[in-house]
Amino acid sequence: MKFFGRENDLAELRKIREASKTQSRMTVVTGRRRIGKTRLILESLAGEEYLYFFVTRQDEQLLCAQFVEQLSRVLGIDVYQPYTEFRNVFRFLMELAHTRHINLVIDEFQEFTRINPAIYGFVQQYWDLNKDKAKINLILSGSVQTQMVRIFDSYQEPLYGRASAKFFIGPLSVATLHEIMHAYAPNYTAFDFLTLYAITGGVPYYVEVLADDQALSYDLILKHLLKHQSIFLPEGNFLLVQEFGKDYGTYFSVLALIANGQTTRGKIESVLQRPVGGYLTKLKDEYQIIDRLRPVFSKEGTTNVRYFIDDNFLRFWFRFIHKYDGPIETRNFAYVRQIIDRDFKTFAGPILEKLIRQKLAESHQFSHIGNYWERGNQNEIDVIAYNELTKKAVIGEVKMDPRNVSIDVLRLKAQEIIRKLSGYEVKYQSFSLQDVLKEPIAGQKNGQNPEQ
Repeated sequence: MKFFGRENDLAELRKIREASKTQSRMTVVTGRRRIGKTRLILESLAGEEYLYFFVTRQDEQLLCAQFVEQLSRVLGIDVYQPYTEFRNVFRFLMELAHTRHINLVIDEFQEFTRINPAIYGFVQQYWDLNKDKAKINLILSGSVQTQMVRIFDSYQEPLYGRASAKFFIGPLSVATLHEIMHAYAPNYTAFDFLTLYAITGGVPYYVEVLADDQALSYDLILKHLLKHQSIFLPEGNFLLVQEFGKDYGTYFSVLALIANGQTTRGKIESVLQRPVGGYLTKLKDEYQIIDRLRPVFSKEGTTNVRYFIDDNFLRFWFRFIHKYDGPIETRNFAYVRQIIDRDFKTFAGPILEKLIRQKLAESHQFSHIGNYWERGNQNEIDVIAYNELTKKAVIGEVKMDPRNVSIDVLRLKAQEIIRKLSGYEVKYQSFSLQDVLKEPIAGQKNGQNPEQ
């Protein structure tokens, strides 16, 4: 699949590349596995000579032999000394960069923790000694978020404060997903798009696998997913077991409960019969897998909060794959397909709400976007978006079928919110599945007449 989106990140990386031709730059790129970090980095180096070192878990001496072979081939120089330690390879390149510009990418940089953690201190030492005289574009990429944060953001670590730029790479935008669908499945429906968004979450690798297989409709996506050797079936384990380590069982239990509707700390603890506050905090702040949602206008310290899995793929995986691993293990894919067909629209309802809110965010017309509910899950409102400068606001209800929305009922539920929006021009609006295909989603009527 050709490269789509990421225009801003790509432009910034190219700007850094050019700046490094006069003064060294250290750039850190992080993001979950499969998110397209390497593709983005290499796209920014298109047409340039570069070294790409991929750190795998093997003996340091063998790793260095691979790196030296590559730098000899790419840079066209003979390296006579048999380097067996990475610190010497890095020092050689930093000193070489005094006389020629070098683009150096080190991928899965956090893996040095397992190979030789002292390497980070040597990288810091040789960087500090040479960066002012060298001309090197050093890009350090990693997928294990907790380790990358510790390496570069922990005050006690040697590389703290050394990065001149940091990029956190997230999923593709809604607009970019539409570009891909137009290119690979021009007759796609709104439900096809919602299915792609709900299952891939805009993770480029997943989208590419489906696009290359021409599986971009609801039926074809599920056929691709539910088959022997599908990359999607073991994916949750692949992504998370290494991240969570020996505590993965508890983390999996918490995520499975959230995916199946237990979205408050109290409900999760009542099922597991143990405190989970620490796990929820780490899942949100360190692993960045879940998010903590509170009603619009509520105070920061409110206990009226809900947790949800922010990664769409993992939300789907825990709801339909992990939960039914027994039938999947025996390859009873027809049974799992029946479950998904029965429950998908219910599962996709909150995903549609998230998609609508994301499209509103990408319209850049609002300063705050969220939803609202009162204690006891009373007066739930799916979308509240407002702009503090223009004093305009949208209060919206999201349904698969717009006929199921009553603006009069929405007005009644919004009475408390209206008091908070005193002085605002407020529009009540229904959003539905068909709004998925409409651009822009705000500022126009979108087939529905927003009522003031």
